Amino acid sequence: MITLIVFLAIVALIVFWVIGVYNRLVTLRNRFKNAFAQIDVQLKRRYDLIPNLVEVAKGYMKHERETLEAVIAARNQAVSASSKAGLDPADAASVQQLSAAEGTLTASLGKMFALSESYPDLKANENMIQLTEELTSTENKIAFARQAYNDSVMQYNTGIEQFPGSLIANNFGFKNAELLQATESAEERKAVKVSF
Repeated sequence: MITLIVFLAIVALIVFWVIGVYNRLVTLRNRFKNAFAQIDVQLKRRYDLIPNLVEVAKGYMKHERETLEAVIAARNQAVSASSKAGLDPADAASVQQLSAAEGTLTASLGKMFALSESYPDLKANENMIQLTEELTSTENKIAFARQAYNDSVMQYNTGIEQFPGSLIANNFGFKNAELLQATESAEERKAVKVSF
């Protein structure tokens, strides 16, 4: 009888241990998904600002149509990649596509801002000044949100790779999450310079 009680106690401890580790991994996964959602909010804000910025610039940069169209095309590509990544932030391929699309958008914006230096009237336009201030603020929020996301992903990945979490993770389908990283292009690694 005592042996049965000891055996049941050991089984109960193992079950509670598995439940505890599983719940910890679920918590870590939900944290990184929430962190991605915070990035998504700021990216949507950024995407909403860009068409307004391009509209203001169009009136002054009539000869730079190709650059303005490249910004809009990059924005649309980034919106699509963001939507796909938002559906499943744990999907490494969609997070990598988002990183690449964001790099292209950043490079396009950088080119637009560099060209806008040649247009003093544009630099003095009140709408342009306000939009660039909002974009600068949003870029800072995006950077902080990305840092929080990467910190959450690192904690989650560590949790599923360390013992004993790896035993539970392997048996319950927990997969490594992808960090948001800068792309390889030196042009895309440059920060967007917003100065008017």
